[in-house]
Amino acid sequence: MTMDSFPQHTDKVLSVFDFDGTLTIHDSFIPFLRFSFGRRVFSRKIARLVLPTLRCMRKKLTRDELKEVLIKTFLTDIDEQWVREKALAFCAANWTRLMRPAGLLAVAAEVNSVAEVTICSASPEMVLQPFADRLGIKLIGTQLEVVNGKLTGRITGHNCRCGQKVKRLEAVYGPLSGYHLRAWGDTRGDFELLAAAQDPHWRHFHTGWKKRRMPIEKLRMIQLDP
Repeated sequence: MTMDSFPQHTDKVLSVFDFDGTLTIHDSFIPFLRFSFGRRVFSRKIARLVLPTLRCMRKKLTRDELKEVLIKTFLTDIDEQWVREKALAFCAANWTRLMRPAGLLAVAAEVNSVAEVTICSASPEMVLQPFADRLGIKLIGTQLEVVNGKLTGRITGHNCRCGQKVKRLEAVYGPLSGYHLRAWGDTRGDFELLAAAQDPHWRHFHTGWKKRRMPIEKLRMIQLDP
């Protein structure tokens, strides 16, 4: 057995939190759009998502493709600065009712432990940036394309979910094998992240019956077939 065959030991800890449903009690992006555009405009635009949503339910459109339709519908030719200002206002107005107290305590504990701490989310980075700033941690999320100060309605790269979460983390931090990875998630979009972690937490801040539903076999399959 060569020295390379032994598992590497590292004191570096990388703590990664999903955002929507993990640190929050529900999704944040749709409420952000409603908050930003107002009920009348939001209702008119969201009606255009009915048919794409039905196609997604019938497996004729992927979740990522539906997300792209949502972003195109609401955020085409919108000023980047306007979105960032709305994100700040949304965070200030909804922090208390949106964030899970246990999640906030967990983030603070990881920061105080001198771990490298980041959010890794499928929601747009510019929407979540005020939340990450308030928590005092880093942020990796879906990136919206901006040209000449305006959003184009397109995503830069890929939606940050499933295997893309691991790829985005490695693009920032390098090989995850160099860290003791701690991860928190709550949906199918977090399976690959949880499978990569030595210390995975499934729905850790949810009620007890939901915690017990961790998909162990699915995580094992992902680990065997990355």
